[in-house]
Amino acid sequence: MDFDFGKLARNWHSPIVSRTEIGKFSGGLLTPRTLANLDSLNAGPPRGNCGRKVFYPVDELVKWLEEKAKSGGGKLL
Repeated sequence: MDFDFGKLARNWHSPIVSRTEIGKFSGGLLTPRTLANLDSLNAGPPRGNCGRKVFYPVDELVKWLEEKAKSGGGKLL
């Protein structure tokens, strides 16, 4: 089954997604803890920081999700 991850971006209200909001953005596919773990392994999507808050540009997050879905049979690692 092919999923249009771009639809997530089109339905999101901002050009960035905070790590705490990743569950809402992804429909529960990802959790903040999963992304924190992936970030610690340098395996997560491109990210930015604003103080102590971590955020992900929506376009980069969608590209990363599409790459992961294609390359690993849906596996994130």
